[in-house]
Amino acid sequence: MFCDYAPGGQATLLLESIMPEQAGINTCLLLLEAMSGNEDDWLALKPQEPSPAQCCGSGCKPCIYDIYEKELARWERAKAKQDKSLLVEKEQSSNSELNPDTFTAFSISSVEQLTEDTYQYKFELPGNSSLRLSLGQHIVLRGVVNGLEVQRAYTPISPGNAEGYFEVLVKCYEAGLMSQYIKTWKKGDVVFWRGPFGGFPYRPNKHGELLMLASGTGLAPMLPILQSITDDEDDETFVTLVGCFPTFDKIYLKPLLQDLARYWNVRIFYILSQETSLENLPWSYQENTYTGRLNEDLMKMIINSCRRKPFVLICGSSAFSEDMSRYLKAAGVEESSCFVF
Repeated sequence: MFCDYAPGGQATLLLESIMPEQAGINTCLLLLEAMSGNEDDWLALKPQEPSPAQCCGSGCKPCIYDIYEKELARWERAKAKQDKSLLVEKEQSSNSELNPDTFTAFSISSVEQLTEDTYQYKFELPGNSSLRLSLGQHIVLRGVVNGLEVQRAYTPISPGNAEGYFEVLVKCYEAGLMSQYIKTWKKGDVVFWRGPFGGFPYRPNKHGELLMLASGTGLAPMLPILQSITDDEDDETFVTLVGCFPTFDKIYLKPLLQDLARYWNVRIFYILSQETSLENLPWSYQENTYTGRLNEDLMKMIINSCRRKPFVLICGSSAFSEDMSRYLKAAGVEESSCFVF
């Protein structure tokens, strides 16, 4: 796009190749002023329509296609007036503030490998600043792989009011485009995020019980909600978290989950699809762990064991969400009592 959609805009990429340490609004203006103003120059500055890979598919507002339409309209106005200075966004988000329209740079402060294919990344925020996310909100990451720009949505697992940092949980796939980019990350690298988007409109004590159904990294949006409940001594909402993982070794964040399970109003079940026996599991896990897949019968058992009428939160693959919705319907849970991330 244009300079305000930095880094990666056509003018910005050209400028950064010449003076990488100075690329920004002022240098974008210098570059634009140096261009002759003929038709070829204007066509070079015209924003390119995003490819499908650039859309994260999470229903962001604004979507990257919305941003493209905005940039295209700006380009058309600038071209009509033959004034390239109109192409440069005067306001840029600071390093501590997310913006839904433009990408902001954040530095990686630590990388922790949780399983063979899943990582926890911690990003720095200046001073004691906070992302100030609402519960369950996601942010969009941009990466470039083999010249192709890719965007994906991730939900920070750190509390929304965490100061000085935020954390994301990422599963890398062998053939995933974004995964190829993420696998190159190391401490000190700078990556770009925009947002926030979405979220679950939670209010303390609104629901008698929350039933959280999470598959793999679908655990991410559940954690800030669960932690907000345990951190609020006036919130008496019961929580049942059902985490679905292939094996015991692939359960993420075990110490954190065990700590949360000690609260009087929290219980956690584990469903391990590739385990055949519970004998080798630590005794503290055996009582609330099941082998095989979460099916209709097990869903009914869990719902019947809820202490109050549950409101259900679902996060996982589209197939997981479809299966859970079907099981919940069979168990008598109305669609209006469910929220899918």
